[in-house]
Amino acid sequence: MTFETLEVSVDDGIAAVRIDNDPVNAIDQQMRHELADTVDILREDRVRVGIITGRPDVFSVGADVGLFEEAQEWTTDEFRSNSRILGGAFDAIERMEKPVLAAIDGTCVGGGLELALACDVRIASPDATLGFPEHNIGLIPGLGGCSRFVHLVGPGTAKDLIFSGELVDGERGREIGLIERVADDPESAAQAYADDLLEQPPQALGLAKCVVNAARDTDTQTAGVLESLAQSTLLETDDHREGIKAFREDRDPEFTGE
Repeated sequence: MTFETLEVSVDDGIAAVRIDNDPVNAIDQQMRHELADTVDILREDRVRVGIITGRPDVFSVGADVGLFEEAQEWTTDEFRSNSRILGGAFDAIERMEKPVLAAIDGTCVGGGLELALACDVRIASPDATLGFPEHNIGLIPGLGGCSRFVHLVGPGTAKDLIFSGELVDGERGREIGLIERVADDPESAAQAYADDLLEQPPQALGLAKCVVNAARDTDTQTAGVLESLAQSTLLETDDHREGIKAFREDRDPEFTGE
């Protein structure tokens, strides 16, 4: 599959998605559709881990302002239909049963940060620039910048940063819970993280992601039921049996995903 705004490759179980849309990696209409198509690649069985990154100077500045100018001519139904393309891609990244990492260097704001929020773990450089400046054009972060953001940083911090449009660096992002890891070279750190994840049991990783997301979105009792069901499923896998056997034999396990 050929893309104009993205570079996508799959190597040894890791899918690398690089945003490449000069000059500032804006999310235009073309990228919306290409991100949706990329989700299909991430879902493929040959992919165990995904990494989404940009360039050293910019991850993504979010939606192209020209797109909002064009959107002024759309009906509400047309706007919502177009939003569902990108929103559906973000939702799919969040729901798929495999880890997806965001490696963030440079500017990551607006819709670019919303893309990162849909990922499971965000790794940023210390001087990355993160935030939501949508108020400058009279809008709010509309594709996860409110709904996902609040789960990471809490309602007070979410409202503060959205109200003010304040931009934070990677270190501050980690302090408030927006960023999980800080590294001078986020892409290399994400690659090393992904390599480590390839050694883990895929079904256990996927179900852990599902249960943690469910625990975030529902009540503790319901999440606990899902947790128990996931565990009962994993107890019947070859990977669980291999893990027990490797432990008894004092060796590293060789997980296959079965």
